[in-house]
Amino acid sequence: MNAADRAPAGTPRTRDAPDGGAEERAPRREVGVGPHPAPWPEGEHLDPELLAHGDRRNVEDRFRYWRREAIVAELDRHRHPLHVAIENLEHDANIGSVVRTANAFAVGAFHIVGRRRWNRRGAMVTDRYQHEIHHPDAAHLIAWAREEGRPLVAIDLVPGAQPLEHVRLPHDALLVVGQEGPGVSPEILAAADLVVGITQFGSTRSLNVAAAAAIAMHAWVLQHAEIPTGPLR
Repeated sequence: MNAADRAPAGTPRTRDAPDGGAEERAPRREVGVGPHPAPWPEGEHLDPELLAHGDRRNVEDRFRYWRREAIVAELDRHRHPLHVAIENLEHDANIGSVVRTANAFAVGAFHIVGRRRWNRRGAMVTDRYQHEIHHPDAAHLIAWAREEGRPLVAIDLVPGAQPLEHVRLPHDALLVVGQEGPGVSPEILAAADLVVGITQFGSTRSLNVAAAAAIAMHAWVLQHAEIPTGPLR
């Protein structure tokens, strides 16, 4: 291809459509902001490196150019009392997605039960702005919850589980989700103060664990959080 065949800069790219024609591919939306124009704003919460080179992180616009520690401190002022725990017995790839949702809902902390190392890819670096608590096994998590006075709420479709849609979740609940295949471990199910399941209407026997955790966290938000009115953006 010579220069005359190239599309002008900024022209949306095209790809072959199923019928053999061509369809436009929407321009990719740019994330973040570039270097801050001079003069720079002042404040200890601001990061000189980000001001100089731009901020392309996956953070809300209100946190652009902020230092990570400053963002964590600000989130700490408004975090919800809800905690969420994920059993990490089989290196489940869903853990990152659960953590990302926990960040979106300003969950107070997330707990990893079992293996300390977990697949962080799905978290999209949101784990850097959350508080992580590790428990070597289910017994340690249960003891921690009892000491802290936090009700254990297991999320699993097992006999006797209450429909999440009709349950009032505890204000300071510790929601627990298990692995994609085996679900919540028998030890935690036996110790749980409440076991809830998500009502389903299709043919599949269960939801993806990350989806189930997101639904459960949002159910808590609907019951306990102050939700603003008006547009989100």
